[in-house]
Amino acid sequence: MKKIAIQGVHGSYHDIAAHQYFKGEELELICCSTFEEIFESIINDQEVIGMLAIENTIAGSLLHNNELLRLSNTNIVGEHKLRISHCIACLPNQSWDDIKEVNSHPIALMQCRSFLQAHPSMRVVESEDTALSAEEINKNQIEGHAAICSKYAAQINKLKILEEGIETNKHNFTRFLIAQSRIAENKIIPQNRNKASMVFTLPHKLGSLAPVLSILSFYTMNLTKIQSLPIIGREWEYQFYIDITFSDYEQYKQALNAIAPLTNDLKILGEYEEGQYNV
Repeated sequence: MKKIAIQGVHGSYHDIAAHQYFKGEELELICCSTFEEIFESIINDQEVIGMLAIENTIAGSLLHNNELLRLSNTNIVGEHKLRISHCIACLPNQSWDDIKEVNSHPIALMQCRSFLQAHPSMRVVESEDTALSAEEINKNQIEGHAAICSKYAAQINKLKILEEGIETNKHNFTRFLIAQSRIAENKIIPQNRNKASMVFTLPHKLGSLAPVLSILSFYTMNLTKIQSLPIIGREWEYQFYIDITFSDYEQYKQALNAIAPLTNDLKILGEYEEGQYNV
């Protein structure tokens, strides 16, 4: 049985992503309120594997999770891309006319903005988690409230789905990373390493980033993401988080050797197989 730490409760999108990625395996979910708790779980038990969202095609990057990965003694061993589809659900005895308030995570509410604008009579209230909103309505039998959540969260909490697919943009995907302790005994070994995540700093001088990008291009590395974050205490200096994909592992290692002298504090966060889109 694999121990998987997720952010959220049963029925959350992290739960769905974990069961899709580890399909057919028996999982013990460790439900965490925050992403910090995921890494605390890994520190406390080296056999725990973390599943954490890192980027959404609409809301963008979860910047803090980049920092948590850098500071933790973990290694990215996999990636999963999940199609996010929201529904609105309430108690079985309720109908549209009964709903006065809708609860969900602020990002989910943002992703359903057009739907909510079309229903101005419903008061919108932010909550900690999509699935937790559904759980609380069921647990406390809260009438007049509805949750925006996954279809799975509605089903396991025995709620009635009033409408599915209420997200504004149907091309709504979240990218999840699978992280494991670098000193875990039962390490996950990616079968096909064709993607890498890394972080580095650069000398604080004009044009220091351009040569790094030129070298990656020369070695035919495909830059899929670049994100800069300020270095606290060092004004106007930045850390650069990048993701690259490649078809030749040896060529990738040559590219790393070539950029290493141009960077400071280069750290490989993980080498893994690029995730496919799951709809």
